[in-house]
Amino acid sequence: MSETHAPTRGAATLHDVAREAGVSLATASRVLNGSTRKVAESYRERVETAAEKLGYTANLSAQATARGTSAIVALLVADIADPYFGQLASGVARGADEAGLVVTIAITERDPQREVRLVRALRGQRPRGLILAASRTDGPDAVGLQAELDAFAGMGGRVVVLGQGGDGARSVGLDNRGGAKSLGAELAGLGYRDAVIVAAAEGIRTSDDRIAGFTEGFTAGGGTIDAVRRGGFTRDAGYTTAQELLEAGLPAGTLVFGVSDVVAIGIMSAVRDAGRQVGTDIAVAGFDDIATGRDIRPGLTTVRVPLEDLGYRALHAAVEADWDPEADPPLPLEVIVRGSTPPRS
Repeated sequence: MSETHAPTRGAATLHDVAREAGVSLATASRVLNGSTRKVAESYRERVETAAEKLGYTANLSAQATARGTSAIVALLVADIADPYFGQLASGVARGADEAGLVVTIAITERDPQREVRLVRALRGQRPRGLILAASRTDGPDAVGLQAELDAFAGMGGRVVVLGQGGDGARSVGLDNRGGAKSLGAELAGLGYRDAVIVAAAEGIRTSDDRIAGFTEGFTAGGGTIDAVRRGGFTRDAGYTTAQELLEAGLPAGTLVFGVSDVVAIGIMSAVRDAGRQVGTDIAVAGFDDIATGRDIRPGLTTVRVPLEDLGYRALHAAVEADWDPEADPPLPLEVIVRGSTPPRS
């Protein structure tokens, strides 16, 4: 005896949803495709209930073709394993959820040419906005990026950068230089006179701004920058650079400033592994105030950046047509002194 099978039904269409909800196709489309036109709340509820019942999913590709952009926001980060970018992405995701958008995350690995290729690939998805959260690089390594960003903007997408903006890009303010200057002045006020800065490669704006700001604040308070050592924005770069400094005979009482908390945590590990003490022997400071820096002992002195708020603002800058930068002044940064930099007599 042969078996009979019920015919397989295809995916629910917008027509199916409109019929189930008892509304016009245009009304169903306005509710489910993110139209800016108002729909009565009773109709909205009926459409959403019908869509859920039928398992309807909007066709993002079709939306992108019809509108010129899709319900996607692309976020470019340097390293998703870095808590800095994790907290930032959380803020972007919160804003996207409120706006009914989906976030696509791409990882640049701090490679300027990889960033160029990713922007080119993302243009094919026609995202509503593109948020560049990875540290921007100046110089020949970044060749081609501006052309790709211009092409993206020409398709109707908005580009947002964190910190200093570029041509045709919106920017969400983050005063890296000012925050580092305040940190340098605070630590000079605690009695530190000799400091070493562990930074990323030259040309990376975030790192360079933090070097300049810390140097300005620390030297104005009577301190001296003994050296600037460049490695990277990673924990391992901080560890390796600090290991080299310690092997060369880093004097007790020296302050080591890592340009990010992740770098500073690597420095602290190297100090401990060398049999020396963090704080009373070698003082360490960072920048960002990631959660890990609060939990380790001694706690890490740093500059608090409201990372989730920064991501949330960046999302709105990417999707709001009437976004006003004057209404979004730079987020306040706060120096947090903890046990890694005790006062010196």
